Amino acid sequence: MKILHFDIKPHNILLDENFLPKISDFGLAKLYSTDESIVCLTAARGTMGYMAPELIYKNIGGISHKADVYSFGILLMEMVGRRKHLNAFAAHVSQVYFPTWVYEQFNKGKDMELGDNVSEEESTMTKKMALVALWCIQLEPIYRPSMHEVIEMLEGEFENLKLPPKPSLVPQDKKKEDVGVNNEPITIPGDCIESESESESISLLMNNVN
Repeated sequence: MKILHFDIKPHNILLDENFLPKISDFGLAKLYSTDESIVCLTAARGTMGYMAPELIYKNIGGISHKADVYSFGILLMEMVGRRKHLNAFAAHVSQVYFPTWVYEQFNKGKDMELGDNVSEEESTMTKKMALVALWCIQLEPIYRPSMHEVIEMLEGEFENLKLPPKPSLVPQDKKKEDVGVNNEPITIPGDCIESESESESISLLMNNVN
């Protein structure tokens, strides 16, 4: 069986006495068979800001384990920036949607400002975390890596990682009425949405990025 948590966020990541992370609060979780490639939901679930876009918008991809990958990516991005990834009231453009600013730094070949007294090892790890996070928060689930691939990327060399497509908050062709209002979840059609195949590899997607 597989478990979809649907609420990965800082409040639900606990540390034990050895500072090993433990996932908590499975109140929204859903079990489904490893043989199944579809997940049926009657309504969106999760916390706004960490909820995968396919749980809110229609027709951008199937609901699968990639929803938790998205939430993990947001968590990584907030660890890198030491801030919330989205702040509509921010004074500086880099603070409005932090992932876009991070992407632009990579795209322009600029170094991220990490503060004083940061070692080269810490700088490389931070940049690796940011790049992996950008892959995890891709709008369409098909472009996100699996958690197994996320681990390989985090444990691998930074030089082997490639820049993903630019992150986006919302589908450009979606209408406003497709979204829940006042943080209320929209209803998802009862006919289940088929998720992407488990056999798809992020490495193939990486090679297609210019």
